[in-house]
Amino acid sequence: MTTWSNKSIGAIAHTNIALIKYWGKKDESLIIPYTSSLSLTLDQFYTETHVTFDESLTADVVMIDEQEVNGQGWQRVHDFLSIIRKRAEITTNAQVVSTNHVPTAAGLASSASAFAALAAAGSKAAGLDLSHQDLSRLARRGSGSACRSIYGGFVEWRRGTDDHSSYAVPVTADNGLSDVQVIALTVERHRKPISSRQAMRLSVTTSPYYPTWVKIAQTDLAAIKSAISNDDFTKFGEISELNAMRMHALTLSANPDFMYFNSETLESMNMVKQLRHNGIECYYTIDAGPNVKVLCQRRHVNDVVETFTEMLGADKVTLAKSGPGVHYL
Repeated sequence: MTTWSNKSIGAIAHTNIALIKYWGKKDESLIIPYTSSLSLTLDQFYTETHVTFDESLTADVVMIDEQEVNGQGWQRVHDFLSIIRKRAEITTNAQVVSTNHVPTAAGLASSASAFAALAAAGSKAAGLDLSHQDLSRLARRGSGSACRSIYGGFVEWRRGTDDHSSYAVPVTADNGLSDVQVIALTVERHRKPISSRQAMRLSVTTSPYYPTWVKIAQTDLAAIKSAISNDDFTKFGEISELNAMRMHALTLSANPDFMYFNSETLESMNMVKQLRHNGIECYYTIDAGPNVKVLCQRRHVNDVVETFTEMLGADKVTLAKSGPGVHYL
């Protein structure tokens, strides 16, 4: 083992919205999921991270949004940096300075952009030159959904069976669906009461419907890939909405049961259905949190934005679209 001093690298990674959900780990240590998943990387939510390996440091230093991180948060970053150090064959401690342009732990996949950016900046700062596929494998070790944020656009996380075979790949959409718009409704900015990791474990171990979820999620994945390939927005939206509800059914059927939705979540879901009834085609999806993402096409985006701005206030409505993969500063 050697030291690696004062090489600072910055990277930006964008969050992604899961359209076919990953919910449950077959291997919690390596973060190998029970099911494959599919997402869309978003342009409006991202994390910027700078990593410097510095011989003068006696321990890793982690700064997130100008606040020093200790305790469990520090441990999670430290453990991830240790994976990088082992691969790079160095022992040097690092300083991590990260800024989140996305609410943390509110169901907007902040951990996805955070660990994708950390994987990119940390590996390069340690002297590694990883391919996107290797970066995806590495990012997965920090947060499962982070493996998808290495790429832009539609991305599939292939569940695999081990560390080598579980990684994300881009999904091409040559024939269309290039104008998918995402209206993010941030109805709650506070940290969610139960983490995704806790929630997945509870769903896997106590929901009687979990084995059925594993089977049907793969059916949903094949169907949505077909919809993307065939430029079928209606089928794309229907599958996205249904898969989200199937995932949240697992939280309601767990023991003890729990729910991420709040009153504004439910009101927003009902409004999406009302808009559809009125001829404005849109669909919702919701990850592990109360915040809602509304999917529509460009021709309806003004109507959807105006409706939710009037309903929730402009500060809770963000228009996003397909975003880029990880890149260095």
